[in-house]
Parts: sequence; structure tokens; C-alpha cells
Amino acid sequence: MHVLDASAFIREYTTDEPTATVPQVREELTDESGYRFDALEGAGMRVHVPDDQTVDRVRRASAESGDREELSATDVRLLAAAFELDATLVTDDYAMQNVAGRIEVPVETVGREGITEEREWDFQCQGCGRTFEDDADRCPVCGSDLTRKR
Repeated sequence: MHVLDASAFIREYTTDEPTATVPQVREELTDESGYRFDALEGAGMRVHVPDDQTVDRVRRASAESGDREELSATDVRLLAAAFELDATLVTDDYAMQNVAGRIEVPVETVGREGITEEREWDFQCQGCGRTFEDDADRCPVCGSDLTRKR
């Protein structure tokens, strides 16, 4: 089974394996890629809604890796669907690939090379320069914005 991200529809990905996705992907697609979604759904592609518990697990894994702010709600649901269906995730999104590695979901890329290593991100204050492991909107010391860094 392959769980398809929007990039799979945009780049005209094909496979002989069964496919699945989440309903929110359709909302990201326009024109021909949207028609491809509709055609695959009509041909038997599974549209899966993951359990809330699995979605929460993916959110925790993305927070641990520092990718939480990089993932959309659709991305989180796609990862949860791939986990529940014991499927390969098809995506070009690096943050999704990073989190997939944490939850042991295999990944196949469509248009670009996949990641070569899983990363954990730190967060650095733009004001005082302090580094933190946990993501927050503002520095707890000086109140400046935090940015993600390797």
C-alpha cells in the first residue's frame, strides 16, 4: 500500500500497488492534479481518516524532531494514515520524511531525492542567541523570536 501526498498527484506518480490518501489532500489540488485524485478515487483508491490517537502520536514525534511547525494538518494526517495502514508514504516533503523515519514509516519520493539522515532540530533565539531543545514562539529569557537550526 502507498499513501499519496499532493506531490504524487501533481507529479503524476503511478504504481501497481494499492493506494490511499486522506481527504484533505483533495483540497490542496487544482486543475489536472485534482482530476487525477478524482480518477484514482473512482478506480478504488482508499480515502482514509486516521484515528485521533495516531494523529496525536505523529504530533508528538514531530515535536521531538523539531518539525512540528513545518508540518501542516494534512501532512500530520498523511503520516498517521501511512502508520495505521502499514504503508509506504509517497512524498517529497523533507519534514514529513524526517518524521516518517521517527515512526518507522517507509518513504518513497516522487520528484527529488529523499533525506539521507534523520535530524533533530534546536531552536535559537534571534535576540540573545541562546539555544533551546524545545520549540516555542518566543525566547523564555528575552522574548525574541526563535528560529529552527541544525
